[in-house]
Amino acid sequence: MTSIPRPSLVVAVVLALELPAAMLADLHPKTVEAFDRYARVTEARIAREVESTGAFLVLDSLPEARRKAALAEVRGGGLFIEPLATAENGHRLEAPDAIIHHWIGAVFVPGATVDRAVALMQDYDRHAEVFRPAVARSKLLSRNGDDFRVALRFSLKKVITVVVNTENDAHFSRPARDRAYSRIISTRIAQVENPNTPEEKEQPVGHDGGYLWRLNSYWRYLERDGGTYVQCETISLTRDIPFMVSWIVKPFVTSIPRESLTFTLETLRKSLATVPRP
Repeated sequence: MTSIPRPSLVVAVVLALELPAAMLADLHPKTVEAFDRYARVTEARIAREVESTGAFLVLDSLPEARRKAALAEVRGGGLFIEPLATAENGHRLEAPDAIIHHWIGAVFVPGATVDRAVALMQDYDRHAEVFRPAVARSKLLSRNGDDFRVALRFSLKKVITVVVNTENDAHFSRPARDRAYSRIISTRIAQVENPNTPEEKEQPVGHDGGYLWRLNSYWRYLERDGGTYVQCETISLTRDIPFMVSWIVKPFVTSIPRESLTFTLETLRKSLATVPRP
């Protein structure tokens, strides 16, 4: 048996003792303020887009050659996805002690209607069935017309598995017969220790692993070309990545936002494609 050199053994012991504490992070008020500012500026741009007579979809705002290629891709069953960054007065907005992840994606569902797409998204009690395993539990808490309060439990897996309980406010708008849009904002996110065991408990909100502190999503639905385009733009907030835990934290916080959006849109497309037409 190969022995471990004493200095290496000491380092290993120190890391083993310090890692649990290093894995915890605090969500500071200045970080929340920065994220809220980022969201406000982003939502102002979104409001201009959905209320204008111009391009309703990100696909239609692309340069002509790229627009044609992207439309052909999604109409052929593919996915359009790319990162975004919001700026104000020419300066990119960021959050101290945290990372803002901003992605947009779109799919096309032949034969689907806006009514079917919106109905599926509003059927929150079935989200755990439709979007499993990413959504482990789902429950509609209340509804008042086009406003919904929803509880969702997300299970996020990348090297490690993180489970979070969330409460969310959703609002749907239908400006025209061929289109709709919605805004879904997390109002509470709590990481869960020992999920699905007798020892299950929530960690204090804002004092946890920091894998998901905020999540906003902005959806658009457009019926055209013999089907419906579904677009989703997400803004999420996670902890920054300290060197000591980068080997386990970095793969999670840098790849999960993109992979989650990809999974959600592709799952939605498959689900809409299998819904019987009236």
